[in-house]
Formats: sequence, C-alpha cells, structure tokens
Amino acid sequence: MVKTIENRWAGVVLAAAIMLVGTSCEGEEGNGRVDVLRQTGSAFASIAEKATPAVVFIKAEKTVAVGVLGQPFGYNDPFGFFGDDFMQRFFRGHGFNTPHPRARNFKQMGQGSGFIISKDGYILTNHHVVGDADKIAVKLQDGREFEAERVGTDSKSEVAVIKIKGKNLPYLEMGDSTAIRVGEWVLAIGNPFGLSATVTSGIVSAKGRSGIGIADYENFIQTDAAINPGNSGGPLLNIEGEVVGINTAIYSKSGGNMGIGFAVPVNMAKSIKQQLVKSGKVTRGYLGIVIQEVTAELAESFGLKEKHGILVSDVSEDSAAKEAGIEQGDIILRLDGKRTENVGDFRNEIAGNAPGTKLRITVFRDEREKELEVETGELPDDVAVAATSSELTKQLGLTVQDLTAESAQQFGQEPGNGVLVTEVEQGSLAWQAGIQPGNVINSVNRKAVTNVQEFLKAAAGAEKNGTMLLRVRGKAYSRYVVLRFE
Repeated sequence: MVKTIENRWAGVVLAAAIMLVGTSCEGEEGNGRVDVLRQTGSAFASIAEKATPAVVFIKAEKTVAVGVLGQPFGYNDPFGFFGDDFMQRFFRGHGFNTPHPRARNFKQMGQGSGFIISKDGYILTNHHVVGDADKIAVKLQDGREFEAERVGTDSKSEVAVIKIKGKNLPYLEMGDSTAIRVGEWVLAIGNPFGLSATVTSGIVSAKGRSGIGIADYENFIQTDAAINPGNSGGPLLNIEGEVVGINTAIYSKSGGNMGIGFAVPVNMAKSIKQQLVKSGKVTRGYLGIVIQEVTAELAESFGLKEKHGILVSDVSEDSAAKEAGIEQGDIILRLDGKRTENVGDFRNEIAGNAPGTKLRITVFRDEREKELEVETGELPDDVAVAATSSELTKQLGLTVQDLTAESAQQFGQEPGNGVLVTEVEQGSLAWQAGIQPGNVINSVNRKAVTNVQEFLKAAAGAEKNGTMLLRVRGKAYSRYVVLRFE
C-alpha cells in the first residue's frame, strides 16, 4: 500500500530548488544549495519508489474478422497489395464470377498503463486501453502476470475499471483533484512505448480543460509532465504520492510529448468507478436541452448586461427541462446558486447528478431572472452530447424558400415551421456562422417566421438595427446565431 508521504515540506524544497537552478555553487553556500537539490531528488525518488509497484502494464487483445477473397487460378497476394476491391474488379472485368470473400480472423493488439486502487485488485485505466477487448493481460512491476476481468468501461469519460485476483497487491491512495492548484508539482508514471515503470515530472499547467474532443465529458487536468503513447491509463500523482488524475491523452504534432498532456481528474474517476463496479455502466443526469456559450453578441441581443451564463437553444419534448418550464432562449445563470461559467462545466455538473436529483436553476428570460426547480432525468445511451458556437463575419450570403411538405420530409424538418436555407455563399457571414443548406430558420429576433415573406420582413427590420438573431435548426437540434451588419 502506498501511504501519504510524511515529508510534507517536499513542496517547499522543490520550489526552493527551482530558484537555485543556474546560480553559483561555490563555498559553504554552494554546498547548502547542492544539499537542497539532493533533497529535492530524494523527494521525487520517495514518491516513485512507493508508487511504482502499484502501476501496471496492460496488454489488450481483440479478435476481429476481416474478409479476404479466395485465391482461385493460382492467384496469390499474401501481403494484400491489391486488396479485395481491386480483385473484385479484376475478376468481373475478365468475365469470371466474383469469388466470395472468405472470413479471416485478425488479432488486434494494444497496450497501455493502469494502477491498482484497492487490495482486492481493482485497477483504473482508460477506456481506449481496454475498450471491448476479448483478453486483457496485466503485468506488475514485481514480474507477476494476471488475466484481468473487465468490470466496465465508460467511453464518454475515458474511464475504465478492470480487476485481477492476487495476494499482497500494492495499491495507490486516491487524492483530491479539486484541491490541486495550477503550478503544483506532479509526477506521471506509466509504460510509454512499452518502457515499464517510467517516471516523469512536471507541473499542473491548467485545470478544467474541456472542448478538446477527447471525450464527451471533459474536465481535464493539463500537465507538462512528459506523457507519451503507452502512458495512457497511468496515474498522475501529487507530491504526497496520491493519485490526482488518470493520464489519458497528449496534444502532439509528432506523436510524442510536446509538453501538453491531459489527465482525467480522479474525483470524476472515483464517481464513475463506483457505478461501474456496482452495475457495470454509468448512469448520468439529463435535462433534455441543447446549450451553447453566451457570446458578447448574444448577451447584447438578449438584453443581458454581461457575457455570462449558458444559452438554451433547444428543449426536447417530454424532457425534464420541458416539465420544469425551461424554454428556448432562456439563459441559465446559476445552478443551485452557483454561477454557470461555461458549457463544459455545466454539462458535467448535470451529468454528475443521479437521475431524480432536484436542482434549482436560475434563468434569464425577457430581461428578468426566474428561478425554476428541475428533477434530472436519465441520459439515454443514444443521445449525443451537443454544444454549438457561432463565428461572425461581415456578410449575410444565404438564400431561403418556403418549407413545403416535400422539402420538410426530405430534410427531416417540420412543415410550416420556418424557411428552408437552400444556398449559402462560401466566406459569407452566414457561412462563417455555420449555417448550411438544409437548415431551417425558425425565428428572426425571437419572432417566429413561417414563410419567406415573413422572413424578409423581419430581416429588413433587423438589418436596420444592425444585428439579426436567428434560431437555426438542423436535423438533430437547433441553435441561435447572431449576424451583425456594418
């Protein structure tokens, strides 16, 4: 078991060591500085020695079936240079019947890291390390090898739990990821490129990173501790040897470390782990709304004095939000009295509450605040997490027509509820704002439009005011877009 390091002055020592780098080391004063550096190295070594035995190497194996053509007439392509498509055309072009593909099993291999979190063998790692593998092998630093059971994985957060059966298993203490501060020292341990028990150090570069595109629910800790392929699933440790994150991904143009790594906060991982152990899946809270960031233009259009809150651009029928009275165009200012700062944080807060949880939501509507109570529903498995944003340019550049029953059916829309966008000029204001042919404009400056005539009349009034607020609907959801004229 890895216990909390008793030398709590290690952080002070490390900070002092940094200030001493590059200074003179002459005489007694120099010797004292060397002692400080020696103590700094000893602090890092102490963490590594206690934590490394609980960090494991994971090898995942999955068997997939691939189709290959039979090889009549002596045809032989053992390395697949030509491929099945080429051979299908070859046989048809020479008047022969096309051979039927023949299934061949192929083993996909992957590897990564993980760390033991309990004496009964539970291991935390990444979803993309173990995924839907048929066989998972785990190797400890002491040489012991085990076949692991996949307890559960959650692709939406990139957290996975596996389990091994063994005696005298070392394990890591879990820390508090909310307590760690930007600038604090952290250590990453894993198996980059298959090099076991690799330890790297750095600092917390940022917290609360979202919108990166790694997972649906993102709240990453960013670090400059060197992380490379194979580190995925390994622990990010504070200077007391406690886990504060699961190393998950890197930002890289070369495939290797560039000083930007991301780790899932351990507090999020602990909550997900409990659900995976209990039921093998993760159940998340759900309101049934599509939300987007409030830009300065949107804040001005809705009469909000400051750029703050989350804009509700769509509300699903028969949803928790609909039942609570949340409406399209509401700006959510606070959740249980806490200010809403961005889409990612708000979405994580809602998802982190179990279905049936009652929440207080303060919205801005018709230039007044209104408090609502909502009871969270359960996020369906097939619901994609959606968030939208707007980019404004100086041109309009779109063509619209009436939304007929035929065109509505063709584009998956509702007839009589807006105008259909048929053309968008590349580089125009509408194009830059993400409006596409097939979208439907439901309202202009919060006034519903049902035909082209109504749209043109409302648009003319909006142009005089210098801005146009559009509610634009695609196949899956709607959003608000501000077009600003000069």
